[in-house]
Amino acid sequence: MKGVEIERKFLVDAAKLPALGRGTLIRQCYLSFEPVVRVRIAGDEGFLTIKGKGLLSRTEVETKIPAEKAALLFDLRAAGTIVVEKTRHELDFAGKRWEVDIFSGRLAGLTVAEIELDSEEESFGKPGWVLDEVTLDPRYQNANLAQKGSL
Repeated sequence: MKGVEIERKFLVDAAKLPALGRGTLIRQCYLSFEPVVRVRIAGDEGFLTIKGKGLLSRTEVETKIPAEKAALLFDLRAAGTIVVEKTRHELDFAGKRWEVDIFSGRLAGLTVAEIELDSEEESFGKPGWVLDEVTLDPRYQNANLAQKGSL
């Protein structure tokens, strides 16, 4: 469980990524958007997450739930939304953990990297595969991608 999530998001030049290995398959859907209520299955684990408003920092409460129960909640997803599918890879660079999400399904072709920070002002090194920052562009929030099914 977390209190406040501070996260920056970037587009990725997938051709410049190092060898990634297998990664973790993530499927997630949204039950609500105000507040954001997300159900996620990551590998064989389930999660229920509630997020407040915000792009750079926001309240986040996440609870682990059995994957079987998470799968049942997918049937309750908000009308007209898609299930977001992606494979997450974790990479370390300059002492920080980067999460690289390679989307599949309707969002295939999109690759985004996120880095969680301790403060909004925290400085960090950027790997050579990082492109434009999209933190403040709401189109790249997974909740918005689920509603639109594309950028």
